[in-house]
Amino acid sequence: MVHEPILVLAATGGQGGAVTEALLARGARIRALVRDPARSAARQLADRGVEVVAGSLSDPDSLTAAMRGVAGVFAFTTPFEAGVEAEVGQGRAILSAAARERVPHLVFSSVAGADQDSGVPHFESKARIEAELAAGDVPYTVLGPTYFFDNALGGAERIRDGVLDLPLPPDRKLQQLARPDLGAFAAHVLLDPAAYVGQRIELASDAPTPTQMAAALGAALGREVRHEYVPLTAIGSADMHAMWTFLNGPGYRVDIPALHAAHPEVHWTGFADWARGTWAARG
Repeated sequence: MVHEPILVLAATGGQGGAVTEALLARGARIRALVRDPARSAARQLADRGVEVVAGSLSDPDSLTAAMRGVAGVFAFTTPFEAGVEAEVGQGRAILSAAARERVPHLVFSSVAGADQDSGVPHFESKARIEAELAAGDVPYTVLGPTYFFDNALGGAERIRDGVLDLPLPPDRKLQQLARPDLGAFAAHVLLDPAAYVGQRIELASDAPTPTQMAAALGAALGREVRHEYVPLTAIGSADMHAMWTFLNGPGYRVDIPALHAAHPEVHWTGFADWARGTWAARG
């Protein structure tokens, strides 16, 4: 068992939170980097025995301090607050701190498709970080999550009104991932890294079509939900337009049966099970 702490960056966010939960379930020592240790989510982690430290993905000094004496790091970057160049800057700050502190193993959560010349800005920014990671001397593993189940919650009001809006044909499969499955996989890699160093592993839990997603959401809500196709021309964000163009074209290409067979230690949540649990919890 790993005795030094595992550092989780952005530990109160969606991905960092899932990794923290999975590490806690396995009894690991955890150091959590958060912006504000006084926030309730951070205080709750501290109450559960997590070592909470203040810092930011764009502050190299706080990253360096947080990485001192760790067994491994779960790293995550985001373009959705300050843009893709800021995201690349976060990646460089993380890699610089990891090199300075000689971190034994860094798990970087990128995105599935980042190695496909997708033309999607927030995929390409992660590809740039991956390239710098591969060129450095910090032992690393790259995880590539597909589309998260939770993204459907952005349209929760419309789904409650009986409509699932998606810019995909009704019979087009969309590879997707449950956040707890990402957490469980990342925890496994962080606690037993030897077999994963230098690997890039893309992750998906299920691949429902929009029609199947609508049916599962309807079953969870106890009412009819239908898929409504959103034309690509209606997507205002250039980044989101590029992503949905990619997902309508080459798309993700995870070999889901092979992934699941190789990793039976992960529960691998089906979309219908996620829908049932999530919408029941939301009332």
